[in-house]
Amino acid sequence: MASSDDDFFIGYSRKVPPRLMAFLAAVAGSLLATAAVVAFALGAGTADPGNGRFIGGAANLQTLTGIVELEPYPILRVMPNGDQEARALPLTGQGKWGVMNAAGPLDGQIVDIEGFFLRRGDLDMLVVRGGVNNMKLTPTAATLSVDQQNFTPAAAESLGYWRLEGEICDGKCYAGAMRPGNGLAHLACADLCLLGGVPPVFVTTGEIDGMNFMWLANADGGPLPDAFYDLVALRVSLEGEVERRDDILVFKVDLSSAEVF
Repeated sequence: MASSDDDFFIGYSRKVPPRLMAFLAAVAGSLLATAAVVAFALGAGTADPGNGRFIGGAANLQTLTGIVELEPYPILRVMPNGDQEARALPLTGQGKWGVMNAAGPLDGQIVDIEGFFLRRGDLDMLVVRGGVNNMKLTPTAATLSVDQQNFTPAAAESLGYWRLEGEICDGKCYAGAMRPGNGLAHLACADLCLLGGVPPVFVTTGEIDGMNFMWLANADGGPLPDAFYDLVALRVSLEGEVERRDDILVFKVDLSSAEVF
């Protein structure tokens, strides 16, 4: 005859046998621990979205004076003023739009632009507030400092011909408008921004002259042809000349050299 302390489970009984209870508790604890480890591993393995951000957003509007360049995409060659040194700032509009239409009539001219910054590391982009309404010719030369009146943008400096690996992203989202601003998870957003005229940026796997991103241009220095859309958000290698303009790099690529990994 079975003893009264047998671990035999009876379905209609309200009491679970002690040894079975201990077994179930061990299994439940193991499952919870496994789930915690898997969750941590997934989180740790997720790509860092970066430190991109709006610098003060619309509440921190600034007005900068400089000369507009249209190639490869609109750039403001900011004039020195007091402690502010000359620099190059790629421009974009609000929403998923560039500013080529607004900047076109201002090519090579001195303008005042009102906007706010996007920043990721040492990558800066100026978001022009209100498009053409806040991109205006400087009223008179009398409003410029002596340094500004004598300002001529530095010529582009060639850093040689390179073959680089990296990813093509839209400059606005990568600089901080979205997190993450790269990878296949961001592809649809990147396509909309790039189709709207936001400048593309190439994020390299290794540094060139201390930087691992550069603004993209065609081999002749103009905007990229439409074929580059098929390469967005993929790991690719590209060949071309890298040039420095003040504090930014421009990668003048030959798209026929592209290889997808």
